[in-house]
Amino acid sequence: MTRIIVTTESGADLPRDVAKKHNIFVVPMHIIMNGTDYLDGKLPVQDIYDYHERTKEIPSTTATNPHEYHDLFTKVRTKFPTSIIVHIGYTSKASSSFQNAGIAAEKFDNLFLIDALNVTGGLAAIVLHAVQLLEQEPEIDVERFIHAIQAIIPKSRLAFVPGRLDFLKAGGRVSNVAYLGGRLLKIKPRIELINGKLVSTKKYRGKMSDVSKKLMEDYLKDYEINREPLYLLYSIGLDESIKQQMEDIAKANGFKTIKWMEAGAMISTHAGPGGFGIAGLEV
Repeated sequence: MTRIIVTTESGADLPRDVAKKHNIFVVPMHIIMNGTDYLDGKLPVQDIYDYHERTKEIPSTTATNPHEYHDLFTKVRTKFPTSIIVHIGYTSKASSSFQNAGIAAEKFDNLFLIDALNVTGGLAAIVLHAVQLLEQEPEIDVERFIHAIQAIIPKSRLAFVPGRLDFLKAGGRVSNVAYLGGRLLKIKPRIELINGKLVSTKKYRGKMSDVSKKLMEDYLKDYEINREPLYLLYSIGLDESIKQQMEDIAKANGFKTIKWMEAGAMISTHAGPGGFGIAGLEV
């Protein structure tokens, strides 16, 4: 039987044990800090925040390069010589990683690329939906598999509020954030993926506990999310009481499976400490 293998980037923020359990191959993205290139997954997130506190500077990030994708795909083929590789990639609208994957893919047969048009938990929700489908139907035809994944991409909904605006501003990924006004008025933007781009869609005012609650309420009102599972996202620094409150709200709204995901170094470089987010798939 020809086996379909799923690959993705570290920007999906998949926990290592989850990736290992479902045999998902993950290639790292990059963080540039103080002139040194670090692989996402190898650099502790706290080091980024400590660096910012010392220098008032924020690291930059770079895409996975074609050589790294070539190594990833070669690794899969070496382990599974007859496999079909389906790469579900980080949005092409915010990184050149997907383009670089395409360059590497030209040297391989039976390799397909899907632009997830999403990041972090939104990308993870698509990837985990894909492997769940493979586990349910191990002999699924690759064309039907790809069609199923492409159909779910518009249904993956990610929304988050950053803990701090300085990281978001420095990252330059969200063009319509009013940084100074938000900083002065204690306003936090709601960031969503719209057609693969990070866009500020709403503004909240108040403490992070109130903002997180409002985000959760609005998200569940705006989208009819499949009740199993729901992904709750956080970056280091989010208060444990807020995490418990968000989980309680999710359970009260009928979610049977709630999975917490910690933002890795690459995502945290843009979102900053103390952020909270939600991801799920619409029915």
